[in-house]
Amino acid sequence: MSEQTHHLRSRPGARTTARTTARTTGRSTQTRPPIADWEPRYRRSVVLGDVLATLLVVVGVSLVMAARHAALVPVSIVVLDAVTAAVVLASFGMSRVWNPTVLGQGAEEFRRLGRGLFGSLVVLGLGSLAFAIPGARLWVFVVTPAIALVVFPLRYGLRRLLHHARGEGRCLLPVLAAGNDESVRDLITRTRRAPHLGWRVDAVCTSDGRGGPSGTVDDVPVVGQFRDLADQVRRGGYRIVAVTPDAYWTPRRLQQLAWSLEGTGTEMVVAPNLMEVAGPRLHVTGVLGMPLLRVSEPTFTGFRKVVKGVVDRVGAALLLALLAPVTLLACTAVVLDSRGPVFYRQRRVGKDGVPFTIVKFRTMVTGADALRSTLAAVDEGAGLLFKMRKDPRVTRVGAVLRRYSVDELPQLLNVLGGSMSLVGPRPPLPEESAKYGPDVRRRLLVKPGLTGLWQVSGRSDLPWEEAVRLDLRYVEDWSLALDAVILWKTFRAVFGGRGAY
Repeated sequence: MSEQTHHLRSRPGARTTARTTARTTGRSTQTRPPIADWEPRYRRSVVLGDVLATLLVVVGVSLVMAARHAALVPVSIVVLDAVTAAVVLASFGMSRVWNPTVLGQGAEEFRRLGRGLFGSLVVLGLGSLAFAIPGARLWVFVVTPAIALVVFPLRYGLRRLLHHARGEGRCLLPVLAAGNDESVRDLITRTRRAPHLGWRVDAVCTSDGRGGPSGTVDDVPVVGQFRDLADQVRRGGYRIVAVTPDAYWTPRRLQQLAWSLEGTGTEMVVAPNLMEVAGPRLHVTGVLGMPLLRVSEPTFTGFRKVVKGVVDRVGAALLLALLAPVTLLACTAVVLDSRGPVFYRQRRVGKDGVPFTIVKFRTMVTGADALRSTLAAVDEGAGLLFKMRKDPRVTRVGAVLRRYSVDELPQLLNVLGGSMSLVGPRPPLPEESAKYGPDVRRRLLVKPGLTGLWQVSGRSDLPWEEAVRLDLRYVEDWSLALDAVILWKTFRAVFGGRGAY
């Protein structure tokens, strides 16, 4: 075993022995990359959590229903429990909620969970109607939401543990990247910036096999040329081969690479030149014997739009009611801290460039807008944004309100009125939107949001280009599941006060 292969075998989290297949090519025995101990262990934890949560909820709800419906005999309850649990778990399996490729990252994991629960709800609902079991219909429409209330937080908790481990450099999959220097460097930067995705680029193959002056690309060693890629995979035990754009990669060569990787246990990932388009807009179809990657137009109409509108208004109304004491306390604090109105109104640009008035708690001294020009020299904001970490215009109470985003609570009135959404891009100022280029103006295709990818990814700490990229990604890949994930993450970002000033 070579020194490089031994290093890869002995890194933390990997097994010390590799599993070999019985297949042998004309050149060498194909060695499967070692499966790290954490992978099956994490998958077992997810499966066991889903199964136990389903069984506990089913039994718990059945006991409550049995106490309320004397017509349900014990045998019927046991049968109903068994059938319900079987249907829910079978629906999970058919929806591939335990597929390793979706566990621990992205909204697809939760989207599949939702699809599985909805499928079981339909089957159980139709079954209860067909067999006319007393109280069963009510039971069905209670047990499925109850399972969701347990399974979704449990999945998120397991994901947080996995992401924490990845942030410490553990539970990462070794990746061999192959492409031109620029595209590989971009991939390396992205994986280092987002370790929770689980990739670690350990080696690079380039067209000339040299890389930079030191034989590396961003401190990652170049181990060979493109034609050596399959051999490097067999020797190095990489779990993923990430093919990034390069003129070398013709369809024929990609096909040959895919064939040469068969039996190695290594996943081949090809990055099309559509890095910010993903999720529901990408479809792979076969036409005339050719695999085609279809990119559909982003849609903001139909049933999903109706659901989003209902969730926005109902959610805003509930939050206004629940947070009424906080709102009252903030109003009192603003009045006692400095002279001026409680609320601050400002013109912003909404969907399709239509202006509207945003409402916030006042966090600055009266006349702060007029003082902005005098502070232009010390602007710390990125791009078109004006930001200062220690803005002298911010009041003492205003600093606290900003840190925990309490100043934005009145924007729930904007959501309730329909000019904003709970989730969406940041609402820009008119002078900002006037400077937008054609690509950045795509942010205006959807309603601005009270929160968004920009807020859960760093808020004011983000560079301008990164904030724009996240907003555009939201516009391109919008889905109800993505909205749910962003709302969930917002609570953590707000309570932590991260990136707010």
